[in-house]
Amino acid sequence: MTAQMVARRWAWVGTFVIGAALYLAVLAVLTDTNNPNLFPTLILLGALVVPLTFVTFAAGRSGRWLIDGPTLGGCLLFGGVVGVAVAGLLEYDAMRRLGTLPMVGVGLIEEAAKLVVPVILVIFFGTRYRHSIGSGIIIGVAVGTGFAVLETMGYAFVALLQSGGNVGAAEQTLFIRGLLSPAGHAAWTGLTCWGLWRFVVTPTGKHLLGFLGMYALAVALHSTWDGLGGRITYAVVGAISIGLLLLGLRHARKQDAPA
Repeated sequence: MTAQMVARRWAWVGTFVIGAALYLAVLAVLTDTNNPNLFPTLILLGALVVPLTFVTFAAGRSGRWLIDGPTLGGCLLFGGVVGVAVAGLLEYDAMRRLGTLPMVGVGLIEEAAKLVVPVILVIFFGTRYRHSIGSGIIIGVAVGTGFAVLETMGYAFVALLQSGGNVGAAEQTLFIRGLLSPAGHAAWTGLTCWGLWRFVVTPTGKHLLGFLGMYALAVALHSTWDGLGGRITYAVVGAISIGLLLLGLRHARKQDAPA
């Protein structure tokens, strides 16, 4: 293993340390000055540090650095924004028609919304990414991470407003949701894109069914997470989600490795 590969494999440590230091620095200044202009920065860093660390970790475990920085950043930003916007619109329309939306409906909509950007990449930039299943998984993780970051920022902002500007309420929301996000949206979209890229690389009926199965699995995990809640549910669903994602990365690393 070359020094460059070792550095990429452990880049997540530096990402976490630097991100956590920035967050704590902003929190300290905010606590000392009570300057409300720092709230957006605190919310952004609090929602971003752990998920971004996980993206870096997953990319380092893909065997090779399969996705360049600009593409990874674009998937994070555009995948998150498009996913949140599409999911928000579809969920609003569904609730307006049905009155209530069951958790399985939320899972179906959000997991589909997060696939918009990966499908666009496959259709319009397929020759660049089609050869590597590992790149597909990392794209999925990045898109799911972007979605989770924006969702966490929204919940933290609502907590801040509902608490009358209590920084502690927003900080608690950021900590819990930020810590759990890798085992949630990031892992679920990574799993779905594992199935999608297997089908794209080798378009067979078996792989199409595999993709649909992965999507159904992501929806089931998502619905269980939202529907049951609680520490035991989060621990079990999170362990299954992360375990399957790491299994996918392991298989992709073997398949993408040069002969």
